Formats: sequence, structure tokens, C-alpha cells
Amino acid sequence: MQSNYLIVDRRILPDYYEKVVQARDMLREGRVKEVSEAVKLVGISRSTYYKYKDYIFAPSNETACKKAVFAFMLSHQQGVLSEVLNKFSELGANILTITQSLPIHGNANVVISVDMTNMTMAPDGIMDQLMSLRGVRSSKLIAIE
Repeated sequence: MQSNYLIVDRRILPDYYEKVVQARDMLREGRVKEVSEAVKLVGISRSTYYKYKDYIFAPSNETACKKAVFAFMLSHQQGVLSEVLNKFSELGANILTITQSLPIHGNANVVISVDMTNMTMAPDGIMDQLMSLRGVRSSKLIAIE
């Protein structure tokens, strides 16, 4: 299976990719309070920020690709969350946190953070495996470090 992810030297990318990461870091660290302030400081438009913010991640040196956060929409049926957690376990993940909303209209939002140290599968492969499970309506990679 081909991965949707590439490792690319930032020197060949347009500079706005790195600026998106800088703006997101400024917001996360509390150095700025609003997106408009962050994008102004780094020199990109709000539309550029919103277009790329969920798709560009900068690995850290000490924990590269060891932690990830996934968001799911799960059907509110007995055993669905358990199957998702079992699949993560089968793939070698260590669950760090689970946050689940109250089910509304038969569906619940679930955010799961995992330690991927012992996993060999790429994040998109993981999501494909999880999407094949009963009751998984949608999945999204929120962050990876």
C-alpha cells in the first residue's frame, strides 16, 4: 500500500509551508491569541494558514513519529470503541489518552492519542485499517510528532 506521506527536505518547498507550522506553533504555545495575529507575524495569509494547517507537521528530533492523535466519528453501538482500541493494540500502538463526547444522533466523537514507537505501519495505513471496522464512520489524523 502506498503512503500519502513523504519526507521532504524543507529547502525545496515554498516558504509558506514552514510559515504555517510557525504560525500554528505560536498559537499552540500561547505567544499569540488569534490566527490573524500569527499569520501577520509570519507573513502569510489567513487562507494559506487554514488551507495547510491540518496537513503540515514538523517532527521533533527526540520524538519523531512516536506520538499521534486521531479523531473518529463512531457509531454508538456496543463494542465499537473496544474494536478500535483492540485494532490499535494489534498494530502495536500504546494508547495514551481517549476522549469521547456524549453520543448524539447515534454517533460519538472520539479522540485517541497513541504512542507509535512499536508500530511499523504508516499513519494512513493505520487509518485504512480502522476505517474498515464496524461502526467507524470517519477518521482523521489530527497531529503527529
